[in-house]
Amino acid sequence: LIDMVSLISFLFPEDPLSDCFLRAGTIRLIQTHAMSVDLQWQIIRNNHCFLLKKRNVKKSFSTDPLNITKLNSKRYNGVIQKKAMGIEPAPDNKGIVLQYKTTKGGQRHPNKSVCSVTLKKGARRNMASLRRFIRFNKYRKDLNKSALRRASAILRSQKEKPEKASNLKSRKTE
Repeated sequence: LIDMVSLISFLFPEDPLSDCFLRAGTIRLIQTHAMSVDLQWQIIRNNHCFLLKKRNVKKSFSTDPLNITKLNSKRYNGVIQKKAMGIEPAPDNKGIVLQYKTTKGGQRHPNKSVCSVTLKKGARRNMASLRRFIRFNKYRKDLNKSALRRASAILRSQKEKPEKASNLKSRKTE
């Protein structure tokens, strides 16, 4: 607790309310003040609930729904970024679900700040909708290629696979 108190007093020395928060022994000050993404990443990079580590694998993964590549990195982390998006398959395996962060819920209500939209128009129209969402909502352009790649992989996996030619020949002879 002493380390956290010194960290908070170092970060916010001019804040008159910090003393009452520190005396109460709570860490609510972190929620009331916006910290930089770099500082948040330094705090949670090796310890958060979405972290997934495997033996004999150097890179750690993340199960965060707002992480497009599912890699544990500052760039793709959905918890610390103000604008984050995630793409998952639809529950009925027909289409994709786009989840994105808004400023509606704020920092104190993170569950209210996540919106989800189901796209079931077909592969090409879904990809066009995703491109338009990123471009016109001025979302993160650095996630554009990763988002399109993930959506394409999900839609490709939902496609029905044609039967093999050997099975067709055996059925015709019967």
